[in-house]
Amino acid sequence: MKKNIIGLDAIKAKKLADLLNVLLANYQLFYINSRGFHWNIKGEKFFELHLKFEELYNDLLLKIDEVAERILTLGHSPEFKYSVYSKSSAIKESALVSDGIKAVDNILASFKTIIELQRKILSLAADANDEGTNALMSDYIRFQEKQVWMYSSFLNK
Repeated sequence: MKKNIIGLDAIKAKKLADLLNVLLANYQLFYINSRGFHWNIKGEKFFELHLKFEELYNDLLLKIDEVAERILTLGHSPEFKYSVYSKSSAIKESALVSDGIKAVDNILASFKTIIELQRKILSLAADANDEGTNALMSDYIRFQEKQVWMYSSFLNK
């Protein structure tokens, strides 16, 4: 069995890197949408949501960098082309959204997509004995599940 630069099975590391690139694409589209929500929100909850959306896109920006660096750590290259992101992401560009309820609905749907993908990566990382990716995904999932609860509470769901 061939090992990668950090001692993981090279074939399993490649599969993880490929799936992490899909996660990266989804994070990029989620980030772009969140910026749009932040810039275009209107209405009675403007001040509250404007700040929440800024917190969200700042968090996503950090995660984008961490995922790209994890791909590099596994010995592969992170994707950086928007054309590839748009093809491989399950999250799609949002139309202009100024309604807070629609924006939060979109955010919840995006979190669902991201969390499901991260659980898949978590399973693959466990099989590859990749504690670094495992820890990253576990931390993300725990934080995002709380975000889902909070955004759902905002919508009174």
